[in-house]
Amino acid sequence: MSESPVSPGAAPASAGADASTSSVPPQPSATPPPATPPKPTWEPRAAESSGPWLRPTIRIRLTVLYGGMFLIAGVLLLLVIYLLAAEAMRQGSMTPFRLVTGQVRLTSNTCPGLTDPTLDSSAAQFNDALDACMKAQRELALTNLLRHALLALLGLSVIAFAFGYVMAGRVLAPLGRITRTARSVAGSDLSRRIEMDGPDDELKELADTFDDMLDRLARSFESQRRFVANASHELRTPLAINRTLLEVQLADPNASADLQQLGKTLLATNLRSEQLVEGLLLLARSDNEVVERKAVDLAEAAAQAVDQSRAEAQERGVGLRNGDLAPAVVQGSGVLLERIALNLVQNAVRYNVPEDGWVEVTTGVEAGQAYLVVANTGPVVPAYELDNIFEPFRRLRTERTGSDKGVGLGLSIVRSVARAHGGAITAEPREGGGLVMRVSIPV
Repeated sequence: MSESPVSPGAAPASAGADASTSSVPPQPSATPPPATPPKPTWEPRAAESSGPWLRPTIRIRLTVLYGGMFLIAGVLLLLVIYLLAAEAMRQGSMTPFRLVTGQVRLTSNTCPGLTDPTLDSSAAQFNDALDACMKAQRELALTNLLRHALLALLGLSVIAFAFGYVMAGRVLAPLGRITRTARSVAGSDLSRRIEMDGPDDELKELADTFDDMLDRLARSFESQRRFVANASHELRTPLAINRTLLEVQLADPNASADLQQLGKTLLATNLRSEQLVEGLLLLARSDNEVVERKAVDLAEAAAQAVDQSRAEAQERGVGLRNGDLAPAVVQGSGVLLERIALNLVQNAVRYNVPEDGWVEVTTGVEAGQAYLVVANTGPVVPAYELDNIFEPFRRLRTERTGSDKGVGLGLSIVRSVARAHGGAITAEPREGGGLVMRVSIPV
């Protein structure tokens, strides 16, 4: 199985700093690395969420459904009323009297034909003009009825859509409550519950089912925490005893050379086992909820990690440079956040070029996110391997037991700790080799 590289992101000091990187020696480049590391830049991610009127949310769809149904019903009702009114006016417009003989002079503002001088001498002409007048009045009335009804329908449609939007919001309010609770749980707050009141309908059934699931998850995580606490003691104690016995044996001046060599080999194996156990326990703890939070400055954690890694960096010929360590205060666990910085810096030092390598650390706040960036020189990392470097025990073209730089848990721990704080970690390959690791945590 192909294993992935890791540049920055070391395992904890006790767990071994490794994450995934090639153990194949990097090929020397014809062009020496730059004297000063280039400043990595990132384009802030555009906000993915848009306003409620720009997204086809369920509330908008229900509003359109409610308003559309009202509009269709209103149009049908208007059509029926128009037809009934037209028929009623047609039947009621029959002239109840007719002029048989005689001369009549009438004046009318609405029927100018009745004032025609030629009507003075003809009853038939008067009757025809009277019928035309009644027909014109009927059509005028129907036109006014249709116009006013359409205006009324338009106004009522606006009211109906607004009322539908409000009612859709009330209907979907329980779903919003469920969503907010789910987001709180996603932020590692398993103590939240929906506890929905009201009628025993489908939404309440959904909320109760979600609460039952949270109860089971909370019990599962609590059981895991107890297991980690017990395993921490049960696994560390035998290894500590073995280490003590081996050190005592190595301190014996009468021990033969073969026994001394065997003791050193067993001691190195025991140390690697201790590092593996520490890394696994830390990985299990970091996946759990961060209960106690306090203000932690990532700049201070980064500076401390650089100081702790300086001796190893000098031994390996890697230059450590503090970039712009701007204040970046977040709420979280100080121990775990310091572990993030230490893992990344140690991993960047250990997986670097053999000569003229460098590591640069920067911190700051951008778009409501505190960030910690570790950039380094190193072997070329293929872009397709970046998705795998955060998996436990993954290395690039290296056997799991073929590296003495760690146990392969460094970046896994970093990712787990970042997620427990509501953040994320990303990796980008540098041009010419190495990686740029960026951890972002909400402030």
